Amino acid sequence: MINVFGSKVGQEEIDQIADSINNQWMGMGPKTKAFEAKMAERLHKDKFILVDSGSNGLYMALTLLELPKGSEVIVPSFTWVSCAQVIMLAGCVPVFCDVDLESQNVTAETIKPHITENTGAIMIVHYAGLPVDLDPIIELGYPVVEDACHAVDSLYKGKPCGTIGDAGVYSFDAVKNLSIGEGGGVVTKDPKRSERADILRYCGIGKSGFEASTHGKERWWEYNIVEPFIKMNPSDIAAGIGLAQVGKLDELQEYRKKIWDMYQDAFRAVAWIETPLDANEEQGDKHSYFTYFIRVPKRDTMAKKLFDEGIYTTLRYHPLHLNPLYKSTAQLPNCEKLNETGLNIPLHPSLSMEDVDQIIDRVKAFGKLL
Repeated sequence: MINVFGSKVGQEEIDQIADSINNQWMGMGPKTKAFEAKMAERLHKDKFILVDSGSNGLYMALTLLELPKGSEVIVPSFTWVSCAQVIMLAGCVPVFCDVDLESQNVTAETIKPHITENTGAIMIVHYAGLPVDLDPIIELGYPVVEDACHAVDSLYKGKPCGTIGDAGVYSFDAVKNLSIGEGGGVVTKDPKRSERADILRYCGIGKSGFEASTHGKERWWEYNIVEPFIKMNPSDIAAGIGLAQVGKLDELQEYRKKIWDMYQDAFRAVAWIETPLDANEEQGDKHSYFTYFIRVPKRDTMAKKLFDEGIYTTLRYHPLHLNPLYKSTAQLPNCEKLNETGLNIPLHPSLSMEDVDQIIDRVKAFGKLL
């Protein structure tokens, strides 16, 4: 079966894992700091906070905003469930908005109808790695959390996605562009928030016993709990994998783009396939090519046929406002149309060129059944 998502790891990652085990240091330690330094440099930030998942990173970001309980956070319905869950867990209310049909991204225009006197923040998602048009959204005057979990290599007007809003969050799970198995990252515009995030991720403890002892504290086993928070520590095992992955990220991204370009060249001329947007390179935008999303008629029939032919496809994501849990009464026509016509086809660095050719041939062949 050709999988829809995937990553690519090799001997470099194995060597990093073995090194951590041989040094008997598997928890958060020197490799965590080294990976954070690499990511901070890549993102042009003074500080990058590694946490145990992108979902927890989103919760961290909302916590740092210190919104009043009950505040409304506007969020695209067409996104992963974590976005809504962390809003609720932070004591706020998710307010779902529509997305642009062609980009699958929120815009200032899809957000504006949902602004009320209770609006506290806006959470945007750079879907598939295509940068959201952020300037008009920031001009609305509310704190912005950037979900850059698809966008670790994306740029908006020359700036790394995730670094433009008040807080940005990245995901490094098993199928992301930079994969460490499980993990996430947080950056902020305000350095004080970054310092707070560094403390919060370890149960809100100001200094660990080990850190205190290295600074000459007499009773080093005592620690200061600054505020209550859950544990979000990463591990040096994961960070070591990250060090190997970040060293080859440009190469992996080049391969993803090659597949993307092959798909665009093959499908743009097919009348019944709506292809995804490319980034606006003229204004300094850059895509991360996390997934390739098409819109097609008879989507369910097509997905089943491809599966029977050994090609796994899926839909990311089922619109959250349609989930009974949230009791939403929103009517979001673009999200609902994507729910019936959208399909993610395989795009990842473990695909061979033979796989890509097969996918192209099988997708195009479905047109005979329309």
